[in-house]
Amino acid sequence: MTVAAEGSPPLGLTRARRNALLQSEPVQGFALISPTFLYALILLVLPILVVIAHSFWTQHYLTIDRTFTLENYRVALTEPIYRDLLWRSLYISLTVSLFTVVLAYPIAYFISFHGGRHKSLWLFLITIPFWTSYLLRVMSWKVILGYNGVLNSGLMGLGIIDEPSTALLYNSSAVIITLTHAWAAFAILPIFVSLEKVDRTLVEAATDLGDGPFRSFVRVTLPLSAPGIISAALIVMIPTVGDYVTPKLVGGKDGVMIANAIQAQFGKAANWPLGAALSVTTMLIVSLMAGATVLIIRGLQRMAR
Repeated sequence: MTVAAEGSPPLGLTRARRNALLQSEPVQGFALISPTFLYALILLVLPILVVIAHSFWTQHYLTIDRTFTLENYRVALTEPIYRDLLWRSLYISLTVSLFTVVLAYPIAYFISFHGGRHKSLWLFLITIPFWTSYLLRVMSWKVILGYNGVLNSGLMGLGIIDEPSTALLYNSSAVIITLTHAWAAFAILPIFVSLEKVDRTLVEAATDLGDGPFRSFVRVTLPLSAPGIISAALIVMIPTVGDYVTPKLVGGKDGVMIANAIQAQFGKAANWPLGAALSVTTMLIVSLMAGATVLIIRGLQRMAR
């Protein structure tokens, strides 16, 4: 047996003190606090601390000039860089809308008129690729169009080119191709719904009166499916103007759009008033273009009649 050091308390007394401490009300109360309660308490307190820190930072480090002025709108409309980005965005958006509708219409027509009892299956197969992430689909096109990508490798394998081409990626063409694929299903579905509403007896009557397949399509099917074409064009055109993920990943310096400039103003530049002016200006111009598109297509529809 060992002898306790001089001045140290007896072992039995130490255990008694420890048991008394564990049985005390403060320690037992702390033990009753579950980890779930602590986690909920952190989730409750953390947003409050973030709001306080944001308010402190805003008051001391961020000063917004609230004087009413139209200077930001003047810059948005007259500054060459923003004007060029806006026109490029509108050009890309209109081109994507045109290509998407042209590619989507034959697919929707085939499903509607020749799909038979497999229409649901065809629509299911069309929508499957769009269940994946939008970002993942954009990155897939970056791999396809890249310097050592699938397309360059295939062209070199066929002997069409001797070395990989750098003209496939990081330009406005890459943005148009990627956006056309990304929004294809959103154009196919409204056109398909419009074609499903076409009365088949009208097509048969046109055939009985001597119209061939092409003439009956131009005079009957196409005008009656015009609402679906208008819907598809607007569904594609409006969001693509404000897309900034695709230009950032596959556009490069030649594919930058107005949304990238807006994102930069709200981000690194910290010029929120100018960013807001660019956003409002773009929204108004797109609204005018959408209205003009509807009027033009309706005018063409009347002329076709």
